Order: sequence, then C-alpha cells, then structure tokens
Amino acid sequence: EFSMTQSHSKEKPIVYYYHEDIGSFHYGPKHPMKPQRMAVCQSIVLHYGLAKKMEMRRLPRASSADLKRFHSEDYVSFLEKVSPGNVDSMTMDTLAGFSIGEDCPVWDGIYDFCCLYTGGSLEGAIRLNHRKSECVINWSGGLHHAKKTQASGFCYVNDIVIAILELLKYHQRVLYIDIDIHHGDGVQEAFNLTDRVMTVSFHKFGLQFFPGTGDMYDIGKESGRYYSVNVPLLQGIDDNSYTTLFKTVIKGVIDCYSPEAIVLQCGADSLSNDRLGNFNISFDGHGECVAWTKSLGIPMLVVGGGGYTLKNVARCWANETGLLVGERLDDKLPETCEYYNYFGPEHHQLRSGLEFKHENQNTKEYLQAIKVEVLENLRQVKGAPSVQMQGVPEDFFNSDRVFREEERDIDESGRDEDEGIETGYDPSLDD
Repeated sequence: EFSMTQSHSKEKPIVYYYHEDIGSFHYGPKHPMKPQRMAVCQSIVLHYGLAKKMEMRRLPRASSADLKRFHSEDYVSFLEKVSPGNVDSMTMDTLAGFSIGEDCPVWDGIYDFCCLYTGGSLEGAIRLNHRKSECVINWSGGLHHAKKTQASGFCYVNDIVIAILELLKYHQRVLYIDIDIHHGDGVQEAFNLTDRVMTVSFHKFGLQFFPGTGDMYDIGKESGRYYSVNVPLLQGIDDNSYTTLFKTVIKGVIDCYSPEAIVLQCGADSLSNDRLGNFNISFDGHGECVAWTKSLGIPMLVVGGGGYTLKNVARCWANETGLLVGERLDDKLPETCEYYNYFGPEHHQLRSGLEFKHENQNTKEYLQAIKVEVLENLRQVKGAPSVQMQGVPEDFFNSDRVFREEERDIDESGRDEDEGIETGYDPSLDD
C-alpha cells in the first residue's frame, strides 16, 4: 500500500477528484451544460475498477478568498449572493455587467458549484507543488472562458487561472494546453502579458463561432509576446490531422519553453457528434493527445471543460482516466454500471458509436501554413525564461490538511465513506 510519507518514491499516486454533489447541479431546462455528465463519468470509472489505480479524493471547497485570487471582489460577492429567488430584484445593468443572461443564467447552487470545481483544481495544483503527485485529475474543472469580472460561455469562475497562479509559486514556467473546440480565451487573457505561462489552444475558429477569438496571429503582448500560441482549425478536422498537428506543436513548445508543469484542458466538445461542435475527432484521437502529453513526464493537472452530448463526454473522460493510469479499458461497458441501459441498445461500448459527418475543410496546405507560422513564432522565444529566487508565498489551502493521509475521503471501492454517491439519472436532461 502506497504511503503518503514516501515522498521520494518514484511511485506517486495519480489523484482523482470527485464529489457526490457535483452531478446534481442543474443550469436549467434546455441549457446545454449538464453537470450530471460528472456522475455518469464517475460511475463508469468506478465500474471499470479504476478506483484501485488512483487515490480518490473528494473535491474540497474553495473559499471566496481563493476565488478572489483572480476574480474581482464585486463579482465574487455577486456570485455568493445571487439566487433564482433574488435575481429579479437586481437591475439589468448589474446582470449585464457580470454577463449574466441566457448563456450564463442564475440557478440554484451556482456558488457552491463554483467552489467545488475550483477547489479540486486549486488543491491539485498544491499537490503538484509539493510533489505529492505527478498527475492530478479534476474532470469537474476546466471552465476556461470566465473573465476577471464576468461570466462567459457557461463558465462563472476560472478554476484554471486560479490553479496556474498557485503553480507559479513553485514553478518558473507553466504550460497550458487546451483541446476544447472553443478558444481558451479566459486563460489566455489572464496571462497575455507574461512569459511565465505559455498558453496553447487548438480550437475551431470563425467569426460566427464562440468566442470569435484566437486567430493565428494572436500571440500575446508585451512581455508575453510569442507566449500565446493559437491553432485555429476549420470544421471537420479528423484524428490524423489533429493528432499530428498537436504533437508537432507541443513538441516545439516543450523544446523551446521547457515547462515545469502542465495544465491540460480536455474539453470533450471537440469530439465528433457534439451538439455544439463540428469536428470529426474520435475517442481514440482525443485520448491520444491526453496520453501523449502524459508521456512527456512533466507534472500535470488534467481538467475537463466543454462537452454537450452527455453520453460522449462521460465516456471520453472515463476512457482518458484509464489512459492516464496506463490502461486501455475494454471497449465493452461494464454491465454493472448504473447507466448501462442509458447507452443502449446499440452503443454499449466505451469508444464506439460516433458518426463522422462533417466535411473536413482543413486542407493539407492550410494545416501546413499553421504549422509553419506557429513554429516560426516559437523560434522567437529566446530561451526559457526564469525568475529571480524569492520567498515562496503561503499555500492558499492548508497543506497539512491537504496531505493528511487519513483525509482520504473516498475509499478503495470508489464509494464515499460517509454516504453513497448519487447516481440517479434523468435521461430527459440530455435533451
């Protein structure tokens, strides 16, 4: 049995965060974001027996002070107070100022939800800082659009930015990689002026496609010039084109930047058949990017993100959990999984059932032009930047509390020690 005291052992546990409440939050009827995808993913992970291969931990709650590391005081106070019961008493100017509306509505438990998913990313960063883990998984995180003073694109709190700020206390250079179909604009914007974070986003680009930012010439500003890498893609890109370009770009980044930690955002809306996306990427293609990044051997925080066809998001992240612990899971879903019938009758497989129906508009010439431009920009990076030695700020979470082994909240079976994980699913939510 691995002991947390073996800090010099090569075998550091992969830590996986989950909370029995995270799948119960609901953005409202017809909203494409379904937190219940987390409960479905969790059930698949447990029934493949992956709990035995990881340290399963309950998501901790981030505090308002944690959220204010990045977000403004006014905005965090608003999230703390707002509810469906009082939103009608607020002015339209207030709501518009925080970008609250159709995409980012007010719903029950909004602040609790933000604190839970952010807590996992923040505590995960602390674990990497203290070398307690080489890989931390928080599928509930990855909400990359949120800005300092406002919500955006279904995202209210940017857990990624908060985690990276924590990583920068111990790491001179942090690499952020985003394979969501949407541009990781909130993260890039936060670090646009610094060379200590390199952001790399692979996304569909077009003025009619949210958020409309992230063209090839968007490369960062001032001290951060050339430290923002954008790979704008057209609809229908397939596995071979995507994974080849991904590996070429990330290898170029590693060679010139030498990151000490990686945050990988694994938005599943880049999969084929997503209700908001139009790429032709399979579970294997998406997973190959994740597994290949892990093989680099750099400490890594893995987070979720977008993904709006619930069955596919859950299968994608369960499959990638297997890849991260070094296992290619059997393609037949375990019949013991509570959601087994939800995937039937024709798709009781983990990696099958996607249709590839979009024409690939990414010509070889277009992809070659992107590769040449990106690699040329990377050549402008003059050696890996470093920072002067200085005192390390205190951890935001109490690290003694984080690392007490008896605080391991989810037992070896993957069940919460205090109560069973809720898995009641309402298929109508997938409309």
